[in-house]
Amino acid sequence: MRLEILNDGYSRRTKLLFAVVRLFSGHPLPDAAKLVFYRPDFYGARAKEFTHEAMRGPSAWSVGDRELMAAYVSEVNGSAFCIGAHTATATQAYQDGERVAAVLADLESAPVEEPLRATLRMLGKLTRDGEVSAQDMRDVLAAGVSPQQVEDALAVCAAFDITDRLADAFRFEMLSPEGFEAGAKYLLKRGYR
Repeated sequence: MRLEILNDGYSRRTKLLFAVVRLFSGHPLPDAAKLVFYRPDFYGARAKEFTHEAMRGPSAWSVGDRELMAAYVSEVNGSAFCIGAHTATATQAYQDGERVAAVLADLESAPVEEPLRATLRMLGKLTRDGEVSAQDMRDVLAAGVSPQQVEDALAVCAAFDITDRLADAFRFEMLSPEGFEAGAKYLLKRGYR
């Protein structure tokens, strides 16, 4: 059962903002965006800042790489909304949907560089098992990933492990392909703030 708070738990001013967004974009505001407006002092403001920094802050990983990490973590978690949203965003960032689809279908045979593959492998294990070993970290570093890149990837993983669980708990409504494309365009232009 969907938690209805995402439909009507807002002030008049916030509801007006949602209506304006829908009017100008032609699409309803996704539930992921609605969630950050619900009790922003408790969750929303901090979540936006953390996620924006993880996804758009300075990093040796490209925006496409980080969006692919978000899609991959979401795939491991089985979060349909987040898979759709971040697959669309990674696809637009890379301008290569086949590459993104290949990673989500079979990481080991996907056409990606070994540092990214090793990092995704580690994020997948962390997401599935809730832990990684010292050897897992040595393997990532041996693949050419810097310690800072590991930290950056772990921040992406943390952001999407939380977001995936919220998406499933609140039963975020799936968007149309056009809705995911519009959301991806927005995320690439404006980020997560």
